[in-house]
Amino acid sequence: MPSMQGQFLKSSILLVDDIEQTLEELQSALEKNSFRIIRNEESTNKKSEFLISSARLAIKEAYLSTANTKYIIIYGYSFRVEAQNALLKVLEEPPKNIIFLILATSKSSLLATVFSRLEYKYLKKQKLIKNFELDLRTFSLKELYAYLKSKERINQVEAKEELGSLMQEVTRKKIILKSQELELFSTSMKLLNLNSKPINILGNLLLHILQNKKRV
Repeated sequence: MPSMQGQFLKSSILLVDDIEQTLEELQSALEKNSFRIIRNEESTNKKSEFLISSARLAIKEAYLSTANTKYIIIYGYSFRVEAQNALLKVLEEPPKNIIFLILATSKSSLLATVFSRLEYKYLKKQKLIKNFELDLRTFSLKELYAYLKSKERINQVEAKEELGSLMQEVTRKKIILKSQELELFSTSMKLLNLNSKPINILGNLLLHILQNKKRV
């Protein structure tokens, strides 16, 4: 990532590969005491979601007057819908000298209404999508169970990567899916954005494909 000093003159969304690394770069590039990092204080898990309590803290921080530019850095590996909605007004009309920086690993993790209020910078490096672990032409119920067992503890971000790998495998193997199966992919991504349990979404999608798939 290029030097950040003087790079951010207004509030922005930063789409990045590694949030922790980006935070370190921001802290090194920005002047000391010129920023405030807002995260989910209720969890010790670094890959936690951004909650309504965090949004309220960000809003409170924004309205603390400052004579110099203050960056409010918001991040989450997922964002609660109600937390994003709470931020809309302050993002659209931030107090004087306040610049918001929202760090996210995926555009789909944020609402369209948030994107409509801020510019965004795509800072992710292009990377290859890994091959999906199951052979969609031949996998059995037993293999499906073993796969799901190995993914029991995956988070939202990892589940989205699995969906990307699965869709790539469908294309690569020229698997013909019914219209309702294609729709199920879209629904699965929406459910992930609504913080549904990743393992349940993957299981439902793959079970449906196992029961209804066609081969060419």
